[in-house]
Amino acid sequence: MILKEKEKTVIQDLQTQEKSCVEKYGRYAEQAKDPELKNLFQTIQKEEQKHYDSLTQVLDGQVPQCDCNDSNGKDYEPKQTYKMMDDSEDKKNDKFLATDCIGTEKLVSGEYNGEIFAFGESAVRKLLADIQIEEQNHAEMLYKYKVANGMV
Repeated sequence: MILKEKEKTVIQDLQTQEKSCVEKYGRYAEQAKDPELKNLFQTIQKEEQKHYDSLTQVLDGQVPQCDCNDSNGKDYEPKQTYKMMDDSEDKKNDKFLATDCIGTEKLVSGEYNGEIFAFGESAVRKLLADIQIEEQNHAEMLYKYKVANGMV
């Protein structure tokens, strides 16, 4: 598969987003006080790295296989660390980190939604749609964490 120049630019832009997410989740994993949130950030960081690597494969002319039925968001059940009335600095810190990441996931998901139509190759569109679903799952997991810990 040979990408057109515009397609190549779109993939490179999406890679920039994914690289930023990998770095953000790594930093936030270090800053998180709750081990549950730290683990969630590390899990999502690995998935963002897979997205980056998949986009690299596209740039190299290959489209990796994907399963457009990811259910990580639906199946995620976080453990409660913070009580509803807890007003600690640790809880405030973790709430900020989770909320910020939900915003990031919304932005990145929107990028995939808009850019998918730049591609003529259906396998690339399928891959980008799968990544978008995974980004939505990340936001859902983060939101469920916030609900479980009285942060909503």
